[in-house]
Formats: sequence, structure tokens, C-alpha cells
Amino acid sequence: MRLRQEEAGDVGVREQLLDAAMGPGRVRKSSEALRRGRLPAEGLALVAETEDGLLVGTVRLWPVAAGELADATVPALLLGPLAVLPGFDGFGLGSSLMRRAVAEATFRGHKAIVLVGDAPFYERFGFSAEAAAGLTMPGPFERHRLLGLELAPGALAGAQGLIVPTGREAAQEVRAEAA
Repeated sequence: MRLRQEEAGDVGVREQLLDAAMGPGRVRKSSEALRRGRLPAEGLALVAETEDGLLVGTVRLWPVAAGELADATVPALLLGPLAVLPGFDGFGLGSSLMRRAVAEATFRGHKAIVLVGDAPFYERFGFSAEAAAGLTMPGPFERHRLLGLELAPGALAGAQGLIVPTGREAAQEVRAEAA
């Protein structure tokens, strides 16, 4: 297995992988509302592939504002979805993708990551409900599943309010490439 940056040619296969791992209902999640029509953060779309090039895992991080603090938005990343192709789970691919995603985000100077997920899995990477206690998601979400990780001490301390997208819109990228 190898982990690498996602490439443009991976997108269709990635979508098939997500459907297989999470089902078609995945597009109705609150997190999806923050990602829809946006591009992932620069350098923070990762895939796992086998030696023969089969895409078996994926994770992306997205620029967001994690509420506000003293009348200023708190820059952060939204992690997700993290998925492993059925049949390849149990080999540590999800954990490898998580470690790489957190390391890449830290290397690129990001200060915090938020996500909606299962605490028992994400706590081993430092995520906690306490770090995201003052934050909310657009639409319905389960409070105990909203987790945060401070890559820089205090990055989420006191942050309150709605998580909103801040990254590049996909349509802007297409217009820029056409110019």
C-alpha cells in the first residue's frame, strides 16, 4: 500500500469507493453541506492505493471557519469523509490516512481540525468532543459526534457558533483553469 496526494483522475473512483463504504445516503449528511461545491484544502486530499493502483482509501480536509472568537472567525479544517473500501478494512488503512492527514495539516500550518465521527476511533488521534463543545453544524447532527483537534495549543479555545465553509468554490477553479 502507498499513501499519496489525490489526483484529478482519482475523483470518479473515489466517489465509487465512498458509495461502497458509506452508502448513497452519505450525501445527506450535515458535513456534506459544508463540502458541496467546494474544493479540499490545498495538498489535503489523500488516497491509499494498492501496488497495482487500486484505490482503497480516501480522506480529505476542507477549509472552514469553526465559529467565532472575539468577533473573528476561527480558521480550521473539516476532516471527511474518511473511508476504506470494504474488504480492505481492518488493515490499519484508516489509521494511516488519519495520521498522514493530521501530519500534513500540521506541516501546512493549519491550527485545528473538526469532524463528525465516532469518538472511540478518532480519540486515539487526539480528537475530543470538549475541543468542539462550543461549535455547531448546519442541519441535524449528533452533538457527541462533533469532535475537534487543536494542532496549535488553544486554537479552538472559546470558539463558539456555526461551522461554515471558507474554501475555494469548485466553480471558481474551473473558471480559472479555462482562462
